[in-house]
Amino acid sequence: MSRIAVLGAGANGGAIAADLLDAGLDVTLIEQWPEHVETIRREGLTVVEPERTRTVAARAWHLCDLAGARERFDVVLLVVKAYDTRWACAAVRSVLADDGVVVAIQNGMTLDAVDDLVGPERSLGCVIEIASGLFEPGSVVRQTPAAGTWFALGGWHPVAHARAAAVAEILAPAGRVEVRDDIAAAKWTKLVANAAELVTSAILDLPLAQAARIDGMLEVMRANGREAARAGIAAGHRLAPIFGLREPDPDPDRYASALLDIVLADYSMPDTLTTVLQDWRKGRRAEIDEIHGTVVRTGTRHGVPVSANRRTWELARRIEAGQEHPGLQHLRTLGVD
Repeated sequence: MSRIAVLGAGANGGAIAADLLDAGLDVTLIEQWPEHVETIRREGLTVVEPERTRTVAARAWHLCDLAGARERFDVVLLVVKAYDTRWACAAVRSVLADDGVVVAIQNGMTLDAVDDLVGPERSLGCVIEIASGLFEPGSVVRQTPAAGTWFALGGWHPVAHARAAAVAEILAPAGRVEVRDDIAAAKWTKLVANAAELVTSAILDLPLAQAARIDGMLEVMRANGREAARAGIAAGHRLAPIFGLREPDPDPDRYASALLDIVLADYSMPDTLTTVLQDWRKGRRAEIDEIHGTVVRTGTRHGVPVSANRRTWELARRIEAGQEHPGLQHLRTLGVD
């Protein structure tokens, strides 16, 4: 049996880990929030879903425990923020088996960084679509159960990609898993969806579904997604079918809108807070540079207009700097008349 580590046992990592533990897999949670680790050790990991609440016993390590660890893991599921990728990969190298693989289950285009730190033959990229939250230590709120959770998995290096099928079997208890030959396409396509919804709704300090119902706001979200799609195509990325869609619409504008529609219909309950708004309410920085910053840099480099993403990015940066506060006062700045 493979030894599995989940580095980043927050909302998504905790939800995945609970499913793997329920399936009888050998899983160790590694987490940087001390109170979360201590609660899991003392009380187990609780997952609250729409139809059930369960608690699973789990072995949990503090991040600092890596320094004295002698175990080696065959599979490390990397479920940390995109901006934490480099230090997390550097930290986990000491417990990665010689033939082990790191699976980056993250937003953003992080596979280059994982390749640099652990080697391309030992890194897989992964796209996930799930609605979950972590508001109290030891308790994950999972609004999308395993039956509705979706993964795309693949590697750039043929040695790593050859292991994707085995990793897909490991992830199968947590959702539907598809192995993709062009994981970069799936990653950028997810970035298109993220650019439309994650930060835009957080700026208003509203759940995603509520933000989308404000007159004019849906068009702002679509504009961000359309720009991200065009920038990706200009950079040589192919838009891929994700979230269970079949072949994407060849028109990037229409496909970006279709992705947002699916997120709103299938992955957004009335009270769903995006990961960005969860981060801000916890006093943490969010992945704004890895989402809108990536779109703006890519679009600018290839001559693609990215004014909507630039507005969103600049406003989000002011919020993170403490110069502004999230709220409805930003509607006009975002482009809502």
